[in-house]
Amino acid sequence: MKKTIGISTLASIIILFETMTTKAQHHMDTLTSRQQNMMVLAAFEAKGDTFRLKTAVANALDYGLTINETKEIFSHLYAYTGFPRSLNGLGILQTVLAQRKAKGINDPEGREASPLPDGYEALKLGRAIQTKLNGGKPFDYNFAPATDYYLKAHLFGDIFARDILTHAERELITISALSSMEGVESQLKSHIRGAVNMGISEKEIHAIPEILSQKVGEQEAWQADKAIAEVYELPFSKNRPVGNTAFPLGKPNTAYAQYFIGNSYLAPLLSGNLPMSNVTFEPRCRNNWHIHHKSGQILICINGAGWYQEWGKPARALHPGDVVNIPPGIKHWHGATATSWFQHIAITLPADSASNEWLEAVTDEVYDQLE
Repeated sequence: MKKTIGISTLASIIILFETMTTKAQHHMDTLTSRQQNMMVLAAFEAKGDTFRLKTAVANALDYGLTINETKEIFSHLYAYTGFPRSLNGLGILQTVLAQRKAKGINDPEGREASPLPDGYEALKLGRAIQTKLNGGKPFDYNFAPATDYYLKAHLFGDIFARDILTHAERELITISALSSMEGVESQLKSHIRGAVNMGISEKEIHAIPEILSQKVGEQEAWQADKAIAEVYELPFSKNRPVGNTAFPLGKPNTAYAQYFIGNSYLAPLLSGNLPMSNVTFEPRCRNNWHIHHKSGQILICINGAGWYQEWGKPARALHPGDVVNIPPGIKHWHGATATSWFQHIAITLPADSASNEWLEAVTDEVYDQLE
Protein backbone atom coordinates (compact mmCIF):
# COMPACT_ATOMS: atom_id res chain seq x y z
CA MET A 1 0.00 0.00 0.00
CA LYS A 2 1.40 3.37 -1.00
CA LYS A 3 1.94 5.74 1.92
CA THR A 4 1.39 9.48 1.64
CA ILE A 5 2.40 12.35 3.86
CA GLY A 6 -0.54 13.99 5.57
CA ILE A 7 -1.19 17.71 5.30
CA SER A 8 -0.52 18.23 9.01
CA THR A 9 2.79 16.36 8.80
CA LEU A 10 3.84 18.33 5.74
CA ALA A 11 2.91 21.58 7.47
CA SER A 12 4.98 20.60 10.51
CA ILE A 13 8.00 19.89 8.30
CA ILE A 14 7.63 23.26 6.57
CA ILE A 15 7.32 25.09 9.89
CA LEU A 16 10.39 23.29 11.26
CA PHE A 17 12.41 24.16 8.15
CA GLU A 18 11.31 27.80 8.28
CA THR A 19 12.16 28.00 11.98
CA MET A 20 15.67 26.63 11.39
CA THR A 21 16.21 28.92 8.41
CA THR A 22 14.94 31.96 10.30
CA LYS A 23 17.17 31.16 13.27
CA ALA A 24 20.26 30.87 11.06
CA GLN A 25 19.36 34.06 9.19
CA HIS A 26 18.80 35.88 12.49
CA HIS A 27 22.34 35.08 13.59
CA MET A 28 23.72 36.22 10.25
CA ASP A 29 21.72 39.44 10.33
CA THR A 30 23.56 40.58 13.46
CA LEU A 31 26.55 41.38 11.24
CA THR A 32 26.10 43.65 8.24
CA SER A 33 26.59 42.53 4.64
CA ARG A 34 29.71 44.67 4.60
CA GLN A 35 31.14 42.83 7.61
CA GLN A 36 30.16 39.44 6.24
CA ASN A 37 31.88 40.12 2.93
CA MET A 38 35.01 41.22 4.77
CA MET A 39 34.97 37.95 6.71
CA VAL A 40 34.62 35.86 3.56
CA LEU A 41 37.53 37.66 1.89
CA ALA A 42 39.69 37.07 4.95
CA ALA A 43 38.78 33.38 5.20
CA PHE A 44 39.52 32.50 1.58
CA GLU A 45 42.72 34.55 1.62
CA ALA A 46 43.90 32.70 4.73
CA LYS A 47 43.00 29.33 3.23
CA GLY A 48 44.79 30.12 0.00
CA ASP A 49 41.58 29.29 -1.88
CA THR A 50 42.24 31.56 -4.84
CA PHE A 51 39.36 30.18 -6.91
CA ARG A 52 36.68 31.05 -4.35
CA LEU A 53 38.50 34.24 -3.36
CA LYS A 54 38.07 35.56 -6.90
CA THR A 55 34.29 35.17 -6.64
CA ALA A 56 34.31 36.61 -3.12
CA VAL A 57 36.16 39.72 -4.32
CA ALA A 58 33.58 40.32 -7.04
CA ASN A 59 30.74 39.83 -4.55
CA ALA A 60 32.34 42.22 -2.07
CA LEU A 61 32.68 44.91 -4.72
CA ASP A 62 29.06 44.35 -5.76
CA TYR A 63 27.99 44.81 -2.13
CA GLY A 64 29.73 48.18 -2.00
CA LEU A 65 33.22 47.60 -0.64
CA THR A 66 35.55 50.10 -2.25
CA ILE A 67 38.80 49.24 -3.95
CA ASN A 68 40.82 50.82 -1.15
CA GLU A 69 38.87 48.97 1.55
CA THR A 70 39.47 45.67 -0.20
CA LYS A 71 43.16 46.48 -0.62
CA GLU A 72 43.34 47.31 3.06
CA ILE A 73 41.86 43.95 4.06
CA PHE A 74 44.56 42.05 2.19
CA SER A 75 47.30 44.40 3.39
CA HIS A 76 46.14 44.00 6.99
CA LEU A 77 46.15 40.22 6.70
CA TYR A 78 49.82 39.92 5.81
CA ALA A 79 50.57 40.28 9.52
CA TYR A 80 48.50 37.16 10.23
CA THR A 81 48.58 34.98 7.12
CA GLY A 82 51.91 36.04 5.60
CA PHE A 83 53.01 38.08 2.61
CA PRO A 84 52.46 35.33 -0.01
CA ARG A 85 48.74 35.01 0.75
CA SER A 86 48.40 38.79 1.10
CA LEU A 87 50.03 39.39 -2.27
CA ASN A 88 47.88 36.67 -3.84
CA GLY A 89 44.80 38.47 -2.56
CA LEU A 90 45.95 41.79 -3.96
CA GLY A 91 46.78 40.13 -7.27
CA ILE A 92 43.32 38.59 -7.49
CA LEU A 93 41.75 41.97 -6.71
CA GLN A 94 43.78 43.51 -9.52
CA THR A 95 42.64 40.81 -11.95
CA VAL A 96 38.98 41.09 -10.95
CA LEU A 97 39.05 44.88 -11.30
CA ALA A 98 40.49 44.60 -14.82
CA GLN A 99 37.81 42.08 -15.81
CA ARG A 100 35.04 44.25 -14.39
CA LYS A 101 36.38 47.35 -16.08
CA ALA A 102 36.38 45.50 -19.41
CA LYS A 103 32.66 44.87 -18.82
CA GLY A 104 32.03 48.54 -18.16
CA ILE A 105 31.94 48.26 -14.35
CA ASN A 106 33.84 51.10 -12.71
CA ASP A 107 34.26 50.32 -9.04
CA PRO A 108 34.79 53.28 -6.69
CA GLU A 109 38.30 53.77 -5.39
CA GLY A 110 37.05 54.98 -2.02
CA ARG A 111 38.86 57.30 0.29
CA GLU A 112 42.51 57.04 1.20
CA ALA A 113 43.71 56.70 4.78
CA SER A 114 43.78 60.00 6.64
CA PRO A 115 47.19 61.66 7.01
CA LEU A 116 48.93 60.85 10.27
CA PRO A 117 49.05 63.73 12.74
CA ASP A 118 52.18 65.74 13.44
CA GLY A 119 54.29 64.10 16.09
CA TYR A 120 52.90 60.64 15.31
CA GLU A 121 54.83 57.92 17.13
CA ALA A 122 54.13 54.41 15.89
CA LEU A 123 55.46 52.68 18.99
CA LYS A 124 53.45 54.86 21.37
CA LEU A 125 50.22 54.42 19.43
CA GLY A 126 50.81 50.71 18.94
CA ARG A 127 51.39 50.16 22.64
CA ALA A 128 48.11 51.94 23.44
CA ILE A 129 46.12 49.95 20.88
CA GLN A 130 47.64 46.64 21.95
CA THR A 131 46.84 47.45 25.58
CA LYS A 132 43.21 48.18 24.68
CA LEU A 133 43.04 45.00 22.63
CA ASN A 134 44.34 43.09 25.64
CA GLY A 135 41.61 44.40 27.92
CA GLY A 136 43.62 47.26 29.39
CA LYS A 137 46.58 45.09 30.35
CA PRO A 138 49.96 46.06 28.85
CA PHE A 139 51.71 43.19 27.09
CA ASP A 140 55.44 42.96 26.52
CA TYR A 141 56.97 40.03 24.67
CA ASN A 142 60.29 40.17 26.47
CA PHE A 143 61.45 36.84 25.09
CA ALA A 144 61.83 38.42 21.62
CA PRO A 145 62.21 42.21 21.94
CA ALA A 146 62.51 42.76 18.19
CA THR A 147 59.24 40.91 17.55
CA ASP A 148 57.62 42.87 20.37
CA TYR A 149 58.69 46.09 18.65
CA TYR A 150 57.33 44.98 15.27
CA LEU A 151 54.00 44.04 16.85
CA LYS A 152 53.63 47.35 18.62
CA ALA A 153 55.16 49.83 16.19
CA HIS A 154 54.28 48.25 12.86
CA LEU A 155 51.16 46.11 13.29
CA PHE A 156 49.28 47.93 16.04
CA GLY A 157 50.93 51.25 15.22
CA ASP A 158 51.40 51.77 11.48
CA ILE A 159 48.74 49.35 10.22
CA PHE A 160 46.02 49.99 12.82
CA ALA A 161 46.61 53.74 12.42
CA ARG A 162 45.20 53.54 8.89
CA ASP A 163 41.56 54.49 9.32
CA ILE A 164 40.22 52.93 6.12
CA LEU A 165 39.06 50.10 8.39
CA THR A 166 37.96 50.45 11.99
CA HIS A 167 39.75 48.55 14.73
CA ALA A 168 36.63 46.42 15.23
CA GLU A 169 36.58 45.53 11.53
CA ARG A 170 40.25 44.60 11.66
CA GLU A 171 39.58 42.22 14.54
CA LEU A 172 36.61 40.67 12.76
CA ILE A 173 38.77 40.08 9.68
CA THR A 174 41.50 38.58 11.84
CA ILE A 175 39.09 36.19 13.59
CA SER A 176 37.78 34.97 10.24
CA ALA A 177 41.30 34.41 8.93
CA LEU A 178 42.51 32.59 12.04
CA SER A 179 39.37 30.41 12.04
CA SER A 180 40.44 29.29 8.57
CA MET A 181 43.94 28.24 9.64
CA GLU A 182 45.25 25.27 11.60
CA GLY A 183 47.34 25.45 14.75
CA VAL A 184 46.48 29.03 15.78
CA GLU A 185 43.84 28.31 18.42
CA SER A 186 45.55 30.43 21.09
CA GLN A 187 45.77 33.46 18.81
CA LEU A 188 42.18 32.97 17.68
CA LYS A 189 40.89 33.06 21.24
CA SER A 190 43.03 36.08 21.99
CA HIS A 191 41.54 37.99 19.06
CA ILE A 192 37.99 37.00 20.00
CA ARG A 193 38.61 38.71 23.34
CA GLY A 194 40.27 41.58 21.50
CA ALA A 195 37.29 42.02 19.19
CA VAL A 196 35.02 42.49 22.19
CA ASN A 197 37.45 45.04 23.61
CA MET A 198 37.34 46.86 20.27
CA GLY A 199 33.55 47.09 20.21
CA ILE A 200 32.24 43.87 18.65
CA SER A 201 29.21 42.76 20.68
CA GLU A 202 28.82 39.30 22.19
CA LYS A 203 25.84 38.74 19.89
CA GLU A 204 27.99 39.56 16.87
CA ILE A 205 30.75 37.25 18.11
CA HIS A 206 28.30 34.35 18.35
CA ALA A 207 27.13 35.05 14.78
CA ILE A 208 30.59 34.40 13.34
CA PRO A 209 30.38 30.56 13.16
CA GLU A 210 27.03 30.66 11.37
CA ILE A 211 28.36 33.05 8.75
CA LEU A 212 31.45 30.92 8.21
CA SER A 213 29.28 27.81 7.97
CA GLN A 214 27.02 29.36 5.35
CA LYS A 215 29.66 31.14 3.29
CA VAL A 216 33.02 29.44 3.83
CA GLY A 217 32.92 25.93 5.30
CA GLU A 218 32.03 23.70 8.23
CA GLN A 219 35.64 23.23 9.37
CA GLU A 220 36.15 26.98 9.70
CA ALA A 221 32.82 27.40 11.48
CA TRP A 222 33.68 24.60 13.91
CA GLN A 223 37.03 26.16 14.78
CA ALA A 224 35.41 29.54 15.44
CA ASP A 225 32.56 27.97 17.42
CA LYS A 226 34.95 25.97 19.61
CA ALA A 227 37.17 28.97 20.32
CA ILE A 228 34.18 31.16 21.18
CA ALA A 229 32.83 28.51 23.55
CA GLU A 230 36.20 28.33 25.31
CA VAL A 231 36.47 32.12 25.60
CA TYR A 232 32.98 32.38 27.12
CA GLU A 233 33.42 29.15 29.13
CA LEU A 234 30.43 27.51 27.48
CA PRO A 235 29.93 23.76 27.06
CA PHE A 236 31.03 22.51 23.66
CA SER A 237 30.44 18.97 22.43
CA LYS A 238 30.29 19.33 18.65
CA ASN A 239 32.48 16.89 16.77
CA ARG A 240 34.93 18.26 14.26
CA PRO A 241 33.31 17.90 10.82
CA VAL A 242 34.85 15.92 8.03
CA GLY A 243 36.61 18.25 5.63
CA ASN A 244 36.49 18.41 1.88
CA THR A 245 38.79 16.12 -0.07
CA ALA A 246 39.12 15.05 -3.66
CA PHE A 247 38.05 11.53 -2.69
CA PRO A 248 34.45 10.34 -2.30
CA LEU A 249 32.97 9.52 1.09
CA GLY A 250 31.55 6.26 -0.19
CA LYS A 251 28.78 4.15 1.27
CA PRO A 252 28.25 2.90 4.83
CA ASN A 253 30.78 0.15 5.47
CA THR A 254 28.15 -2.47 6.26
CA ALA A 255 30.21 -5.42 5.01
CA TYR A 256 32.77 -4.87 7.78
CA ALA A 257 30.51 -3.23 10.38
CA GLN A 258 30.93 -6.17 12.75
CA TYR A 259 34.65 -5.36 13.00
CA PHE A 260 34.15 -1.66 13.80
CA ILE A 261 32.94 0.34 16.77
CA GLY A 262 30.97 3.29 15.37
CA ASN A 263 30.12 4.13 11.79
CA SER A 264 32.55 4.02 8.91
CA TYR A 265 32.28 4.58 5.17
CA LEU A 266 34.08 2.85 2.32
CA ALA A 267 34.81 4.23 -1.15
CA PRO A 268 36.71 1.77 -3.39
CA LEU A 269 39.17 3.62 -5.61
CA LEU A 270 41.10 0.82 -7.33
CA SER A 271 40.58 -2.92 -7.61
CA GLY A 272 42.67 -5.71 -9.05
CA ASN A 273 46.23 -6.41 -7.95
CA LEU A 274 46.52 -3.24 -5.86
CA PRO A 275 43.20 -2.62 -4.07
CA MET A 276 42.84 0.91 -2.79
CA SER A 277 39.96 2.49 -0.85
CA ASN A 278 39.13 5.69 0.96
CA VAL A 279 37.98 4.81 4.48
CA THR A 280 36.14 7.41 6.56
CA PHE A 281 35.64 7.08 10.32
CA GLU A 282 33.17 9.15 12.31
CA PRO A 283 34.45 10.52 15.66
CA ARG A 284 35.30 7.67 18.08
CA CYS A 285 34.97 5.08 15.31
CA ARG A 286 37.78 2.52 15.13
CA ASN A 287 38.29 -0.97 13.80
CA ASN A 288 39.11 -4.02 15.91
CA TRP A 289 42.59 -5.25 16.49
CA HIS A 290 43.51 -7.21 13.38
CA ILE A 291 46.40 -8.79 11.49
CA HIS A 292 47.16 -8.82 7.77
CA HIS A 293 48.67 -12.21 7.00
CA LYS A 294 51.24 -12.44 4.19
CA SER A 295 50.27 -9.00 2.85
CA GLY A 296 51.14 -5.58 4.19
CA GLN A 297 49.07 -2.42 4.08
CA ILE A 298 49.81 1.27 3.61
CA LEU A 299 47.63 4.00 5.11
CA ILE A 300 47.82 7.53 3.67
CA CYS A 301 46.06 10.00 5.96
CA ILE A 302 44.14 12.65 4.04
CA ASN A 303 41.72 14.33 6.42
CA GLY A 304 40.85 14.86 10.07
CA ALA A 305 42.66 13.31 13.02
CA GLY A 306 43.09 9.67 13.94
CA TRP A 307 45.02 7.00 15.81
CA TYR A 308 47.17 4.03 14.81
CA GLN A 309 48.45 1.52 17.34
CA GLU A 310 50.46 -1.68 17.18
CA TRP A 311 50.18 -4.30 19.90
CA GLY A 312 52.47 -3.50 22.82
CA LYS A 313 53.33 -0.01 21.54
CA PRO A 314 51.95 3.48 22.29
CA ALA A 315 49.26 4.83 19.99
CA ARG A 316 50.43 7.18 17.25
CA ALA A 317 48.44 10.32 16.39
CA LEU A 318 47.68 10.66 12.69
CA HIS A 319 47.10 13.81 10.66
CA PRO A 320 46.80 14.64 6.94
CA GLY A 321 50.03 13.80 5.16
CA ASP A 322 51.07 11.03 7.56
CA VAL A 323 51.83 7.63 6.03
CA VAL A 324 51.72 4.35 7.93
CA ASN A 325 53.48 1.24 6.62
CA ILE A 326 52.00 -1.88 8.22
CA PRO A 327 54.11 -5.01 7.67
CA PRO A 328 52.47 -8.45 7.44
CA GLY A 329 51.80 -10.19 10.74
CA ILE A 330 51.54 -7.04 12.90
CA LYS A 331 48.57 -6.84 15.26
CA HIS A 332 47.16 -3.30 15.09
CA TRP A 333 44.11 -1.05 14.88
CA HIS A 334 43.33 2.42 13.51
CA GLY A 335 40.48 4.91 13.66
CA ALA A 336 39.32 8.44 14.44
CA THR A 337 39.97 10.53 17.51
CA ALA A 338 37.14 11.23 19.91
CA THR A 339 36.35 14.67 18.47
CA SER A 340 37.25 14.46 14.79
CA TRP A 341 36.29 12.62 11.66
CA PHE A 342 39.19 10.81 10.03
CA GLN A 343 39.94 9.65 6.50
CA HIS A 344 42.76 7.57 5.11
CA ILE A 345 43.52 5.82 1.85
CA ALA A 346 44.08 2.11 2.53
CA ILE A 347 46.33 0.31 0.04
CA THR A 348 46.59 -3.47 0.27
CA LEU A 349 49.90 -4.77 -1.03
CA PRO A 350 49.71 -7.76 -3.39
CA ALA A 351 50.58 -11.19 -2.01
CA ASP A 352 49.52 -14.77 -2.68
CA SER A 353 47.03 -16.29 -0.24
CA ALA A 354 46.76 -13.04 1.75
CA SER A 355 44.10 -12.84 4.46
CA ASN A 356 42.90 -10.68 7.35
CA GLU A 357 42.42 -11.97 10.88
CA TRP A 358 39.95 -9.88 12.87
CA LEU A 359 40.43 -9.95 16.63
CA GLU A 360 38.99 -8.29 19.74
CA ALA A 361 37.53 -4.79 19.79
CA VAL A 362 39.37 -1.74 21.13
CA THR A 363 37.30 -1.13 24.25
CA ASP A 364 36.17 2.28 25.46
CA GLU A 365 38.36 1.79 28.52
CA VAL A 366 41.46 1.49 26.34
CA TYR A 367 40.37 4.09 23.78
CA ASP A 368 39.49 6.76 26.33
CA GLN A 369 43.01 6.66 27.77
CA LEU A 370 44.48 7.97 24.52
CA GLU A 371 45.72 11.55 24.59
